Amino acid sequence: MKKYIMILMMVFGTAYAHEMTPTYPKLEPSHVSGVYKTTMEMFNKRQDVDWYEIGVFDSEWNSIPFVSSYKIFNLNYLGHVKFDIYIRQSDKTRATYVCSKSKLRKEDTSKTAVSSRICSKFK
Repeated sequence: MKKYIMILMMVFGTAYAHEMTPTYPKLEPSHVSGVYKTTMEMFNKRQDVDWYEIGVFDSEWNSIPFVSSYKIFNLNYLGHVKFDIYIRQSDKTRATYVCSKSKLRKEDTSKTAVSSRICSKFK
């Protein structure tokens, strides 16, 4: 599989995506009893995408309820944003991944567009 991705990158040029750190976030108690939090940071390296969606998932990719300042947010090219994710204590052991996904505009369908998803795994 890696071999094919490398070939595609050589044929079509450099692949650009967004970045999300840390790679292995740690959930820690928040200021609210029974709620855990982590802080994430995103960097947009895509000129063709301005909107991103955040999601939290278990090991089977089922959605886990969470609270954040941003669930869908605008992030301009070369922009940075920090955001906190809050998860209930009852969901803490199930939460496995926090992911960000690029949101493509419907009016941009005349050109080929690739949506990117970046995931970090909770420690």
